[in-house]
Amino acid sequence: MPADYNVIKVFNNNVVLARHLGTEKVLIKKGIGFDGKAGDRIPADTEFERVFTIENPEIGSKFNQLITRVNHELVGICEEILHMICEETGEELDEEMHIRLTDHIAFTVFRIQNNDKIDNPFMVEIETLYNEEMEIAGQAIELLEKALNIPIPHEEAGFIALHIHSLKTKDGLSNTVKYVYICNSAAEVIEDELGIEIDRKSIDYARFASHIRYAVERILKKIEIKNELLPAIRKTYRHSYRLARLVGKMMEQELYENVPNEEIGYLTLHIERLKTQRPKTSN
Repeated sequence: MPADYNVIKVFNNNVVLARHLGTEKVLIKKGIGFDGKAGDRIPADTEFERVFTIENPEIGSKFNQLITRVNHELVGICEEILHMICEETGEELDEEMHIRLTDHIAFTVFRIQNNDKIDNPFMVEIETLYNEEMEIAGQAIELLEKALNIPIPHEEAGFIALHIHSLKTKDGLSNTVKYVYICNSAAEVIEDELGIEIDRKSIDYARFASHIRYAVERILKKIEIKNELLPAIRKTYRHSYRLARLVGKMMEQELYENVPNEEIGYLTLHIERLKTQRPKTSN
């Protein structure tokens, strides 16, 4: 006879933590936690909207530590957000995502409740590079605001979008953050050298940001590209090529990898387009 689920903790009306056949599982189903308590049994044949299984004992231990210090309602809404993200992306979570995202959101809520300002210096780059992720993150913000009855700043959607992109690409969160950091740093190098203010919402900057993102991925994965126009680019756009090499050196310092001349050549063309941006205004 199939084994029932033994409830360990009720997070909210729709989310509970239960043990089933020796494994902890997060169960999501509308009304499943209503008027429930630890020790309740849920029939084995229950149809859930989603079941998140935590099989790794180390991750299970970290998750249990997390839920002892984070409000249960907040853990529940975070699990509902994770369920929504899976639905929207068609991806399944790695087990650590429960800890990473819940811990991040819990700290953000703590800061908001203590009137701390939420800043996101890479907001433009995130909106440019991860448009689909931002749309999903916007839904997450709506769920949070409805559940907690507090306003969540738009900047927080940017941080959540980074987690979503990391999930979609199976890339580490640190690499995802590195893409936007390098993109922003490259733009600052160009602005300083040319004495311009780049319109971060322009089409030229969107193309530049996208190029930087995929260039970083190619460099990290050691994917070679050809650039048969490199000699002509180097001759025709000498100044932009010199500036592209400066950006390349910055990228090498951040990535601990060599930036091929072929990448420098393509970067030169993007810099040439950005040279038409407005001059910096003096304060």
